[in-house]
Amino acid sequence: MSVDTTTTVGSITLSSPVMAASGTAGYGTELAPYFDLASIGAIVTKSLAPFEWAGNPAPRVHPTRDGMMNAVGLQGPGVEYWLANVLPALLDTGATVVASIWGRSLDDYRQAAEQLSAAPDGVVAVEVNLSCPNLEGRGSIFAHDADLSAAVVAATEVCGRPRWAKLSANTDRIIDVAASVADAGAEAVTCVNTLLGLAYDPVTLQPTLGAGGGGYSGRAMHPVAVRAVYDVHAALPELPIIGVGGIASGWDAAEMMIAGATAVQVGTATFADPRAPRRVHDELVAWASDRGVARTVDVSALP
Repeated sequence: MSVDTTTTVGSITLSSPVMAASGTAGYGTELAPYFDLASIGAIVTKSLAPFEWAGNPAPRVHPTRDGMMNAVGLQGPGVEYWLANVLPALLDTGATVVASIWGRSLDDYRQAAEQLSAAPDGVVAVEVNLSCPNLEGRGSIFAHDADLSAAVVAATEVCGRPRWAKLSANTDRIIDVAASVADAGAEAVTCVNTLLGLAYDPVTLQPTLGAGGGGYSGRAMHPVAVRAVYDVHAALPELPIIGVGGIASGWDAAEMMIAGATAVQVGTATFADPRAPRRVHDELVAWASDRGVARTVDVSALP
């Protein structure tokens, strides 16, 4: 049975509901040797600031039993370098691109968005990574504060394209934040970023990551992400949601969509299998076909 995978997220139409998640697919063509980048919905870039950023000290990644922890610290070349030196080759693959941005302050976000206003049409949306500390304010994580999150989204309007706000599950205010960013102009929300984690080395008795704690991701956090998607969708049924967190199979993607996601992103699974985004797409299509579902957008209407 043929399955139509066309998916609409706000004002953007994608060829597939499956995307590669920010922070796990690089900035450009890193995954191109493993599958056709144009065959999935989009490549979401690693988050970019309006400046070059060195990131955290090593070690930056630590494997866990059912996932991984990272404290990369948002290392990156900056938006302007990426636009001039990395993006052209990515667009040449035919990929649809979503640029992720981050900042330490409202002005950082505004500058990153302004720099992206010059991006070609192949950059169809901007994902605003809100899981950053507000270094000029109260030290709060933007995604933990509804007002701060809304201010960031409002500040990024200058990018001139749809914005998706990436939210955190490390707060009991995720519904308030989702409502606030939608009111501020976000066309969709991405649920969720990593969970806060900490691990120690059994020999040195020191933290396994150079920065101490980090973000935990992988299959073990999948039920947490599904619950976040469900809660936000139940409260705000008209708001498109991109579900991310522990997706490693077609069923994982379908489960997110049943909970209320319009589309999904594959992240940590890509470190173990660089073909994971395409494989999840294929498995989702097979899952839908086996159940007589003609369009992946109809998965959310099940059971």
